[in-house]
Amino acid sequence: MGKLTGKVAVVTGASKGIGAAIAKALAAEGAQVAVNYASSKAGAEAVVEAITAAGGRAIAVQGDVSKADQAHGLVEAAVQAFGRLDVLVNNSGVYEFAPIEQITEEHYRRMFDVNVLGVLLATQAAVKHLGEGGSIVNISSAVTSLAPPTSAVYTGTKGALDAITGVLAHELGARKIRVNAILPGIVETEGSHAAGFIGSDMERGAVAQTPLGRVGQPDDIADVAVFLASDDARWLTGERLFASGGLR
Repeated sequence: MGKLTGKVAVVTGASKGIGAAIAKALAAEGAQVAVNYASSKAGAEAVVEAITAAGGRAIAVQGDVSKADQAHGLVEAAVQAFGRLDVLVNNSGVYEFAPIEQITEEHYRRMFDVNVLGVLLATQAAVKHLGEGGSIVNISSAVTSLAPPTSAVYTGTKGALDAITGVLAHELGARKIRVNAILPGIVETEGSHAAGFIGSDMERGAVAQTPLGRVGQPDDIADVAVFLASDDARWLTGERLFASGGLR
């Protein structure tokens, strides 16, 4: 039996990258998983196919978590399909770096809507179903410590997420629901390739400052998410775990 046998998980933004790796890792430990996607249906269905091919159970559920009705619909779809909810992984996120002179209202609202409001709305929907032993895992970022130039808005969203993690740990503790955050460093994903981070001076600089001497891989983060979702982390809440190879 896996660490999560009999559990049901929702993973937002799980059609690729870190979210896809987390969905697969949770399923490998026995969880039934709702694989959320905003626009990449094919990506989410590929994740579901990989899970089912390995003997697990999963469904793909479309939904923009920054919209209240869609965030709630996502959670309800998972509960309808699997009968309960035990784990929420708030992974949906967008990033775009810009110097202060180029920050616009659209730039600000897009990132805060998904990275902050989306977490609040998905969590609001989930807590109606999470019972004792429930786990919420927020995917933050090591940028909150590194504070790289041109990341004011993105770093601001992740700083807000860290604060929200602490607040909700206190707020939901009496209901025995745990809330923790993972703070990855640079991780090699489709997104980091598309953004030009991989192979850039930024990557080389990050690796030079990373004690373990490499960028992260999605599975590095997924294994930490499994730990936080499981009873192995039953005494952890309100924690911010850097999963960055020592970069901070």
